[in-house]
Amino acid sequence: TTEIYTLSLHDALPILNAMKFLLSGVFITLGLFPFAAQAQQQSLNTQVAGMVEALRLAAPNTGSANDGYYSDWQVKPETLKSWSKSCLEKEVSPAEFEKNPQLARQVVSCIVERELKGQLEATSNNETEAVRGTACWWMTGKYEGCDSGFSADYVKKVLDYYQQTKQST
Repeated sequence: TTEIYTLSLHDALPILNAMKFLLSGVFITLGLFPFAAQAQQQSLNTQVAGMVEALRLAAPNTGSANDGYYSDWQVKPETLKSWSKSCLEKEVSPAEFEKNPQLARQVVSCIVERELKGQLEATSNNETEAVRGTACWWMTGKYEGCDSGFSADYVKKVLDYYQQTKQST
């Protein structure tokens, strides 16, 4: 036998109100999601800009105009080729990179965003460790191992400049 249950309007109201409440929470959450993502991207953009500037300020001064490194960020020509191809979908010559600070900043920012984002994920959003890892990678090609000597000094310098850029914004 089949039994049919019926609810009176009085019995159904609490259930309907609970469903409305739950649905309104879902709609509010979904409505706020784009704003959260936008805020997160703005935060990443600020972090990238700070890191790019810190790397520029910490770039070693070789004392030679023809040292084989290009732009304020002291990028090697072979590195520049792969970075510009990845970020701009075309190779940029070292001379063009050297002469055009906006182009250099665009390429460096693209690479720094990729690396810093990866380090933020790898460090559970520990910004200090992410900056250290990115600075170490910038100097050595590895995210770790910059605990002593010149590379440690460089990483500390980058971190100090990064923290200064955050305080000034």
